[in-house]
Formats: sequence, C-alpha cells, structure tokens
Amino acid sequence: MEFPGTERLQDVMAHPRLSIVIPAYNESARIEATLARVLECVESRHWDAEILVVDDGSTDNTVFIIQQWMSRHPQLHLVKNPGNRGKGYSVRNGLLQSAGDIVMFTDADLSAPIEEATRLIDAIDAGADVAIGSRWLDKQKQTVHQPLYRRFFGRCFPLKKTFGHR
Repeated sequence: MEFPGTERLQDVMAHPRLSIVIPAYNESARIEATLARVLECVESRHWDAEILVVDDGSTDNTVFIIQQWMSRHPQLHLVKNPGNRGKGYSVRNGLLQSAGDIVMFTDADLSAPIEEATRLIDAIDAGADVAIGSRWLDKQKQTVHQPLYRRFFGRCFPLKKTFGHR
C-alpha cells in the first residue's frame, strides 16, 4: 500500500528481517549523526535491516544529505511524502513502505537510543506481538538517561496541553 504522491527513492530491499523507520522534517543539523549511529548499530549487531528515512517535505538540506548517504549505504532508503503532512503520516507511510518482518520507528533525534532496540527485538523473538520502548519506565531499568532539560520540558509540555493558551 502506498499513499498518493509518495515517492520512494531506491528499490525495496529483498526481504529484510528488520525495517527501521525514521520520520524526518528539516533535520539537516542532526541527520548525519543519526544515520551514523543507526548504521553503526545495525552493522555491529549484524542485523539484516533496511533503514527508511521518511522526509516530510523538508525545506533544508535533509534530502540531499540522505541521498549522499544512500550512495554509500545500500540498506538506506528515502521515502518522500507529498509535502509536509506531519509525524503521524510520516510514520504510517514508512511502516507501509517497509519490507521487514519486524518494523520499528525511532525519532530523528534518537531520543530513545537505537541501541535499546535489541530489547524490543528480543521481546518479539520471545513471542510478543508488539514491543514498545518507553522513556517513562522504572529509572533502574534505563540504560541511557535523558538530560535534565529534556526531562523538565517533557514534563512541562503536557501541562501546556492541559491548560492551553487563550
């Protein structure tokens, strides 16, 4: 299935075990670090994986940077939305374009460390139908902790949504 106007730049990988979807909008400042970290994780763990970056109509150099990386990394693919449609659309579009037996998504800022994906894959391999990573788990179980400013703003944002603006 494909959304109208969607463009997938590069052929679909034969049938990978894992698809990693990364929605991106104007991520030129961080996408290279993200791709380097995701690719290093995939390669060091010997995952049979495709990586789909879904561009949501970026107006910066995000697409150009991804295309440069694609020339060196055949498991990396670019999916382009027909304009800026939002994160939910991008995630769904990436999931629909994926070919893996297991499909996951992560944000371009890797706020949930990609290295933690091993735990999710292990849960699926153990028989779970769905595995969800959460930063709100017991602090003792977290292997990588969020910086204080991220925890602060993460707690403040729901307040803004609750009380709103007039």
